[in-house]
Amino acid sequence: MARDYKLIDVSHTVEHGMITYQGLPAPVISDHLTRSASEQVYAPGTTFQIGKIEMVANTGTYVDSPFHRYEGAADLSALDLYSLANLDGVVIHCREIKSRAISADLIQDQDLRGKAVLFDTGWDRLWRTPEYSNGTHPFVTRDAAEHLVAAGAALVGIDSYNIDDTQALDRPTHSVLLKAGVPIVEHLCRLDQLPDDGFKFFAVPVKVKGMGTFPVRAFAVT
Repeated sequence: MARDYKLIDVSHTVEHGMITYQGLPAPVISDHLTRSASEQVYAPGTTFQIGKIEMVANTGTYVDSPFHRYEGAADLSALDLYSLANLDGVVIHCREIKSRAISADLIQDQDLRGKAVLFDTGWDRLWRTPEYSNGTHPFVTRDAAEHLVAAGAALVGIDSYNIDDTQALDRPTHSVLLKAGVPIVEHLCRLDQLPDDGFKFFAVPVKVKGMGTFPVRAFAVT
């Protein structure tokens, strides 16, 4: 079918036994109702599978709402759809910088207001390897987070293990962005397939009350 647009998937596949974040359990995917068992419920030749998944919220590619960091702040159910869907996107290319730290200097001259700002570090090439979570991942600095808020970014995403340096236990980038109500999408992938700008970005989670984080099917429309 001919289309005048292209959808680009920038999220990881969630699989049974997959570790996303060291120290957190892998998802357990199983059948609640098997196809063979459903034969006893439905008409001959009619079968269904009802799946079951047990997982922590921080699995695969996921979005953080302010509630993830701040008690009483907006949870997944309170997120404004306009902060998650049909956003103008811009890709910040970080693959050639020599430092792990992505500072405000890299985004000073960018028009970020109302946009999904996606940091393309290339770290997703190490997904599901020991190196992915060895503490040497690229991260966004506090001064960059403060600039993103001041510049009016609507959402911030990264293809790295964490948007913060995991050695910084106060998690300054999470703290700054989520305090300002800016959702964070972590563990993106294939950002090098996106144009620099001129695309729409979507990263919508299930509308769950009382949770701050949940996996998303993140994608861009070009």
